[in-house]
Amino acid sequence: MLRGILAIQFFLLFSFISFSQGNPSTKLTPGAKVYQQYCMSCHQADGGGVPRMTPPLVNTEYVTGDKKRLIAILLKGLNEPIIVNDEEYYNPMASFSFLSDQQIAAVLTFIRTQFDNKSTSVSVQEVSLVRKQLAVKK
Repeated sequence: MLRGILAIQFFLLFSFISFSQGNPSTKLTPGAKVYQQYCMSCHQADGGGVPRMTPPLVNTEYVTGDKKRLIAILLKGLNEPIIVNDEEYYNPMASFSFLSDQQIAAVLTFIRTQFDNKSTSVSVQEVSLVRKQLAVKK
């Protein structure tokens, strides 16, 4: 009987602690949420990618360099091999043009400032401009 009461008390205490801390995913930034939903399965939780398949997002000029190129990759996808940090990657990347300009700006800002990257943010206006430029080229 005493064990049962202790078990119930432990369960209630554990439930209260879990509830009071909240769901960790609700504390994520908008960019982290987009990354978790659409990017993490290929680029991994640590941004390290998969050797010879999916390029890393860590310490690469593709991420920290030209914003327009990075935005275009998300909007158009990438269906050809890419060389990042002297290694070739073959896994095609789908277009994420269905994401809003806000979501793309948020996720690109997230990857440009996470994974030991120290780069500038991407604005909604920058994404919108590249989206319009790509639409004109079609």
